[in-house]
Amino acid sequence: MDNQQPLRTLYDVQQLLKRFNVFVYVGKRLWDIELMAIELDNLFQAGVIERDVYLQAKLVLRKEHREEAARN
Repeated sequence: MDNQQPLRTLYDVQQLLKRFNVFVYVGKRLWDIELMAIELDNLFQAGVIERDVYLQAKLVLRKEHREEAARN
């Protein structure tokens, strides 16, 4: 991806997905994070996003999922 800023927050991952017309809102934050991870996997498997971007986004989603699960 051309000069992409590092992905650090859930918002950054949402903006990445938005670039591919992927909008996720299930209604529960934990479910949103899980669906974003699935959509991200699909984009990577389709060869649409680069490996480093994929891995950065997966790390963000894993961290956010862990934190959200701990809150509940």
